[in-house]
Amino acid sequence: MTDISLEGKVLIVTGGARGLGRAMALGFAKAGAAGVAIFDFNSDAAMAEVVTEIGDITGAEKGLALAGNVTKWNDCQKAVEEVIARFGRVDGLVNNAAIGNRMVGGEDNPFWEADPDGYRTVIETNVTGPFNMARAVAPHLIKQGWGRIINITKTREAMHQGRNAPYGPSKAAMEASTVSWAQDLLETGVTVNSLLPGGAVDTDFLSEERREQGRAKGRFMTADVIVSAAVWLASDLSDGITGCRYVGKYFDTTLPPDQAAEAAREESVFRPARRPDALTKTWKPTESPG
Repeated sequence: MTDISLEGKVLIVTGGARGLGRAMALGFAKAGAAGVAIFDFNSDAAMAEVVTEIGDITGAEKGLALAGNVTKWNDCQKAVEEVIARFGRVDGLVNNAAIGNRMVGGEDNPFWEADPDGYRTVIETNVTGPFNMARAVAPHLIKQGWGRIINITKTREAMHQGRNAPYGPSKAAMEASTVSWAQDLLETGVTVNSLLPGGAVDTDFLSEERREQGRAKGRFMTADVIVSAAVWLASDLSDGITGCRYVGKYFDTTLPPDQAAEAAREESVFRPARRPDALTKTWKPTESPG
């Protein structure tokens, strides 16, 4: 596959200090992005390390570390303003920051045993947080007539399976948000799509016990599995494609980019309520939701 260029593009990656976020941030730098901002919570050392790696890749100071909490509206506004002050523009947002049930003491519990405060924290981080960031960045993208919002989600099994609330339902909410926001932004030049790895990834999002079990059984993918699709979605090559869902592991880099992207496109859980000509050129209105 011909290398995809992000020359001139400035992107924000929430939760970019580690895991999938770090992989995408470095992938954007390798694709020639003019700026990559890492927005993360309580990860100063990890963010600084990623910024250093971006500098090593680009040979320039194209990385920016921004400490903040996506659940706080003022933090999100400030982050976008700092990106524009540093790079002169912003072109895209990857809503990657999220927390799971384990992080609030609720791993593998049925919903009626979930801690209400922990449940609220997951929903605020995984649903309200992406809204805050998208709300902060969208006016700038609309004004310049071009932009990308990429929401990181999960497999349908992870969204719907038992003993996975509130994390699973929070990702289902992001699928619905993706299509809803895509419709709001039709004909603005700003697209919204969702992206998922397509399976378990070896990151510290999982407990060490589960990571060890997964490694022993060869079940894990590396965080890089999501990078090629993320770069394509952030690029000019995805112009006009919105309200879609892509699976990183199906993006075949031996194919031309458009073919690779179509092979990785999975039918969205939700169907847009209307379909003006401006909607995605790959949407197939005769299909029933899966």
